[in-house]
Formats: sequence, C-alpha cells, structure tokens
Amino acid sequence: MTGGTRGGGGGLIRFTIQLVTGRWFMVVSTFLVMSVSGTGYLFGIYSPEIKSSLGYDQSTLNLLSFFKDLGSNVGVHAGLIMEIAPPWVVLIFGSVLNFFGYFMIWLAVTSRISKPPTWLMFLYICLGANSTAFTNTAAIIPCVKNFPKSRGVVLGLLKGFVGLSGGIFTQLYLAFYGTNAKSLILLISWLPGAFSLTFLGVIRYMRHVEQKNESKVFYKFLYVSLGLAGFLMVMTILQQRFPFTRKEYVLSGFGVLLVLLSMFLIAFREELKNRQSELDYNASDTNDQVIRSPVHEPGTPEVAVTNDRAVDSCFENIFRPPSRGEDHTILQALFSLDMLILLVSSICGLGGALSAIDNFGQIGESLGYSKKSIRTCVSLISIWNYLGRVMSGFLSEHLLKKYKFPRPLMLTIILLLTCVGHILIALGVQNGLYIASIIIGLCFGAQWPLIYAIISELFGLKYYSTLYNMGTIASPIGGYIFNVRVTGFLYDKEARKQLRVSGRVRKAGEELVCNGPKCFRVAFIIIACVTSFGMFTSMILVLRTRKFYHSDIYKKFRDDAKSVEDETKDDGVLQEHEEKKMVTRLYE
Repeated sequence: MTGGTRGGGGGLIRFTIQLVTGRWFMVVSTFLVMSVSGTGYLFGIYSPEIKSSLGYDQSTLNLLSFFKDLGSNVGVHAGLIMEIAPPWVVLIFGSVLNFFGYFMIWLAVTSRISKPPTWLMFLYICLGANSTAFTNTAAIIPCVKNFPKSRGVVLGLLKGFVGLSGGIFTQLYLAFYGTNAKSLILLISWLPGAFSLTFLGVIRYMRHVEQKNESKVFYKFLYVSLGLAGFLMVMTILQQRFPFTRKEYVLSGFGVLLVLLSMFLIAFREELKNRQSELDYNASDTNDQVIRSPVHEPGTPEVAVTNDRAVDSCFENIFRPPSRGEDHTILQALFSLDMLILLVSSICGLGGALSAIDNFGQIGESLGYSKKSIRTCVSLISIWNYLGRVMSGFLSEHLLKKYKFPRPLMLTIILLLTCVGHILIALGVQNGLYIASIIIGLCFGAQWPLIYAIISELFGLKYYSTLYNMGTIASPIGGYIFNVRVTGFLYDKEARKQLRVSGRVRKAGEELVCNGPKCFRVAFIIIACVTSFGMFTSMILVLRTRKFYHSDIYKKFRDDAKSVEDETKDDGVLQEHEEKKMVTRLYE
C-alpha cells in the first residue's frame, strides 16, 4: 500500500480506488443486498396478524399470498428495463416499490388507516413484493455476466443469501422491535431499500478477466455464509428454549450484522493481494507492459464482454433457434421446447413447495404447535432454504466441471425428495413439521440456482436479464394453482365442515379456523402427486440435453477471457499512465 505515486498517500488512494471499484467489493455488495431481499419468505410470520386484524378467511389470505408471489416472481419488465438501463436504475425502482407497498400494509394492519378493500391489499402486497424482482435482477445479472465460468457458484451464493434473509430479518426485527410481529412489516418496508441505495454505484457490469483463485475466493464467502447460517440456527433454537431480554435480542441482531460485514475483509484481502502482485510484477518488469488487475476510474463506463447487442429483430428466426448454449433471442427461448419442459417441471416443484412455505403458520396452528414453535419452523425453513441454494449451486458446478453431471438430472433428484416433505405434512406425523420444514426448505432453495443456471447454459447470456425473469414465472403460476385453488379451498371447506359439526354460528368478520391433520391432508396428497409428475417431466429434459452437458459448455468464455487479457496487455501502459496522473492530482 505504500507503493505508488508520490509516497504512501498516493499508494493508499490508489488502493482505496482499486478496492471500491474492484470485482470483489461489488460481489460483497450484491450479497448484502440479497441478504435483505427475501421478504416474501416472512409471510408465514406476519400473515396471522393480517388475517386477524383484517378478518380474512384462509382463502382470502392465500389469495393475498398469491399476489405476493406474483409480485415477487413476475419480473420480465424488470429484465427488459435491465436490457437498456444500468443496474442502479433498477435498484431505485425496487426501493420505491418496496417502501410504498409494505408501508401501506403496515398502516392498514396497525389501523392507522381505514381497512382497505381486499383488492387494494392485493395491489399493495403485489407492488411491495415486486421490488424483489427488481433487486434480484439488478444484483444477479451483473454477477453472472462478470463471472460466467462460476455461474453455478455465484447463483448458489446469491440465492443462498436470499434464503437466509428470513432468519436475518427475524433477528433484526427482534432487535429493533421486540416480538411485535406487526412491526416486522414496518422493518420490511424500509430496510431492503436502505441497503440497495447504499450500494447504487457499486453494483455494475465489469470486464470478464480470468483469475486463477476465483473459486477459492467464492469458497471463502461460502464459509462466512455457513457461519452465518449456523449462528442463525443456534440463536433460533436458544430463543425457542429460553426467554430473551431486549438487550439479548439486540446483541443477536448486532452479531448478524457483524458477520455480514466481515465479508468486506475478504474483498480487502483479495484486492491487497492483487495490488501486491501488481507492484511485484511492475518491479520485475522494466517494460511495465501488463496490469494484472485493471483499476477503473470513477465515472468510467465499464464494458461487459457478454453484454454487446447485435442490431437485429427479435421476431427474426423465432422457430430457427441456434444450437444449445448459443445466444438465443427472447422469443426463440420462449418458444423453445426445452424452456416449456423446464417451466412445467418448475411449476410443479416450486408451486407445491411454495404452498407449503406460505401456509406453515396455518399448518402449525391446525396441528397444535405453539406460536414460538411456528416461528422456529419458519426460521428453519429460511436456513435450510439457504443451504439448499448454496448446496445445489456449488455441488452442481463441481459435478458439472469434474464429471459432466447435468444440472437437469440434479433438478429431477430434488423434485423426488420434495415429495417426501409433502407426504409428511399430509400424514400429520407428530413433530413431523420440523422434518418437513427441513426437507421442503432445502428442496425449494435448491431448485432456484439450478433453474437459473440451466436457462443461462441452454439459451446464452445475451438476453439473460429477461430470460432469467422468465424462469421466475413458474413460481406464481404454481403458487396460485396449489395455494389458492387447492390448499386454501380445501382448508376452508374442512373448517366450515367443523363449524357445522360444532353447531356454532360464525360471527361477521370472524376468521375461519380449522383444527386437526385433516385440514391440509388432501391438499398435500394432491401436491405430492403433481410434484411427482414434475419429476418425470424434468427427466425428459435430462434426456434431451445429455449430449450438450457432456460437451465443453464453458469453452467460449475461456476464449473471451483470453481476448480480454490480450487487450489488457495492449492497453496496459496507457492505463497505468492515466492512473498515475489521476492519483497525482488527488494527492496534490
């Protein structure tokens, strides 16, 4: 750090610029943004407050959940904006939507405004949840394009932090507001936007430069995230077994923030290594022809190698797509049989798992679990959701590179395991809800990186911001079918039957409550059968793509990185000269 122009001060300024504009600082920033973007997974905690405060029955609550899922997962418009605008624009859109939607819900639940009509509540939660589509698009697309050869690992970590966000939010809301679940909605309204606005200028496209220790750095981030998951699990168990004071909740929340921010130390250390390597290389090479880690001046536009656009019509050659792995247009991918098969299997798998997650509060109540146990299950779902995401991301990448094990086959295996979790809920086994929360959380999380990676591999990265969001459409479709039309309808039907048997008359505005394992039994037997169908559908995709996954699917990215390296060598002297002039001006 003491090297550079005009003494130690100049070297420090250069290193600070390199750190803040570097690839690893950008990656950590996306991790932090994603760690507070999974607000939809907290619905199981605050949904009973909405149900009791506004007098909804289960069908209405599940319809509200559907609009939440619709907003969270329909992000094609966010992808189209991302095609023509930088990530910071998309992040601002998401922050505004998040605050407006959830803040209005908080006002309604706390009776600070008059009870809104149900359609307006549907609109509020849809807009609030839609912010996650913008945030995910703005964070994930630059990372995948900046690290195309590690896309499975990148997707696993990014979606993993989204999965952890339920546990993170639980600890933070306990620290900020105690055990008041209504205040959780207030926290959801402002915290994600605050994180997004903090890192507006950091998350961006960068040149794809080959780095030998890239995978090792990602494993360091994995270890930090595993430590965070372990901490959240321990705190969740302790908070269930022992009464916590407000001060202890604050300490737990502070511990979560401390672990999250520790990832910046990894970025600092890696940039320090790169800086030292650059100084050592320049000292040994009198020609000074190579700069190993290019530093970008603030305000200088950065080029994404895979983000170049050819001026062509999106309606051209719709039904004559290129080979798998080449860049498809949006419509070529949309009308592809591979995309159709993937969406069908995703609707079956994600829809059923999402129905279980969104109804965990009501499932626990019907089976006689305490509110503390239900909160524990929801937090455990978040943790296992995270583990499923990072496991499928890292494991599928390792198996693909070493054994050419196709990702669609791993998706098939995950769908098979999901059926087990649904059957446990259907049978109502004693304490089986804890095991079901582990299985369903793990499998639900594991599906997301696999789906997104498969889309990027089969259809290319040229229009990935839009194609990525096409993959999310499966979740709200499946959520509406299984959550509203199956689970909610059958729950209310059983609740009305129990009401008739008891001979009690339901009062106006009284919530409809069902007790016993029969409340969800038929629904989850149906969901288990449909998930099995999705598993067999996924197997068709395995057979169709087996030759593609046995080929070298990352060859073109190695060639791109080599071209960038050659270009960097040609421009090295000029760039070093400009950087020294900039640092000299700043130092003076």
